[in-house]
Parts: sequence; structure tokens; C-alpha cells
Amino acid sequence: MNTAYTAGVTTPQDESHAPGSRTAPLRLAIIDGDSGFLQVVEKRVRARGWQQRILTGAVPVDELVSMRLGALVVDLAVLGAPGWAYLEQVCAALPALPVIVCTGPSTVAQRVRALRIGADDWLGKPCHPEELVARIEAIVRRGRLAAPPVERPIVEAGEISIKPDQFQAFVGTRSLDLTRREFELIRLLAGNAGQVLEREAIYQRVWGYAMAHGDRSVDVFVRKLRQKLERASPQWRYIHTHFGVGYRFAPEPADSAAAEDTGLESAVEAFSEETYAPVS
Repeated sequence: MNTAYTAGVTTPQDESHAPGSRTAPLRLAIIDGDSGFLQVVEKRVRARGWQQRILTGAVPVDELVSMRLGALVVDLAVLGAPGWAYLEQVCAALPALPVIVCTGPSTVAQRVRALRIGADDWLGKPCHPEELVARIEAIVRRGRLAAPPVERPIVEAGEISIKPDQFQAFVGTRSLDLTRREFELIRLLAGNAGQVLEREAIYQRVWGYAMAHGDRSVDVFVRKLRQKLERASPQWRYIHTHFGVGYRFAPEPADSAAAEDTGLESAVEAFSEETYAPVS
């Protein structure tokens, strides 16, 4: 099964949301090979503030999970004979993910089969991109209305409180003024407290796609996050570097953590920030 995919998110992740913003842009992935159709769809997607990702083939389910998609559009013709098995696998593994089949001429039996194995909608080509976008909106809207409210517990660590409902972290009542990306980073690290997370895994889960060779964006954003944490909570150290591997979140009083920070850690991350342009 072809697992190739492009690295292109056509609209950048919105990192400029004001603190307290609760609405994230919808992340849409499309498995399709029609460049003209994709271009027109992209214009509609961008106008709505969504993110669009073009996949050139079947992507493993665990990679779809790491992309944190809001919807998936599949052209079965691109996948060929294995497409049906892949569609069934995705729908079974990710029942909450809206899946729309948008493909060429079909029979009633094919459309019924797709709906029965878990697809949310079927749209035949040629079709108007505006109709595809409207169907995605309708499916996502119904899903949100039907979903029960999700409790998002506050994470307390050292002196900080991480509040998912506000997309922000605080020391007492003082906000750390984290950007959206910084918040996602601290939430990931704190949610895996005590574990060393590899840079590649952090990048894939926070940025939503595979990290390019030589990209030091994770180091740059960890450095920025550390600076904000240390300004707001100077008596504590929260994020620890495992050189050549990644990072571990473990709140420790600054005195006990001082032996770990020899200055090399800051120098390496400063060099990364000066040398590599981060992917925002």
C-alpha cells in the first residue's frame, strides 16, 4: 500500500490566536491526484481559515492520528484496488473522524458499501468544490452538536497551572502569554510528564507532519517556552534536555535542577535559533 504523502500544509497553522481563543482551524486532509481540483478547493479552504493537506497515497492510521484532522476526503480512484480496504480500516480505527469519499463515476452498490463501512458522505466527480466544502462543514457541525461536552482537566505542575479550556498556562493569576504553538508544546510535554519525548515525535504531534532533516524548530520553541517559564516561575525548572534525543517534562526546584543545566543546553538552543529558521 502506498504510504507516500506530501509535506505541504497549504495554510499555516494559526499560531497568532489571541490568548484564550478556543477555536482552532479545521485541519483537512485530501487524498486526491487532481491538481486542478485541489487548487480550487484550496482557495475555498483558505477563505474559511482551514488548513489543507494533500496526501498522495494511503497514510497509516497512526500518522492520520498525529495530524489531528478535522476531516478526511478520499478519492478511491487514487488508491486503486486497495482503496476499499484502506477506507474500511480508517473508518473502523477513527470512527469520530469525518470521512467523505469524493471520486469518479460509481454505482449505487459502491456508494452504499462506503456508507455502510463508515464513510460519512459520498460525492461524485465532477463536482463543485463549494459543495464539497459545504458537505464537510455540515458533517463537522453535526458531529460537534452530537458530541458530549469534554472535560478538560487543569494540569498542576510546580507553580504553573495548564488550562486547556483557555489554551493558556498560569502562575497564580498571571498568564504566561503562550502562543498557540507554545501551548500545544507544553500540553504535550506535561501530558507525558517524566517521559523523554523524541524531537521527531514532538514535531509530528505539535506541527502535524513529519519533521524534515535538519529542522530545529522543536529546539527553538522549547527555548522560547523555557524563557517564559523561567521568567514567570524562576524557582522551578520544568523542561529537561536529553541531548541527541529530545525533552522531558518534570517540575523540579531550581536548586536541584542546577546541576543538569551547565550552560551547554542554552548555548546549543541559542545556536539552533540563530542558525535554523523555525517552522511556525
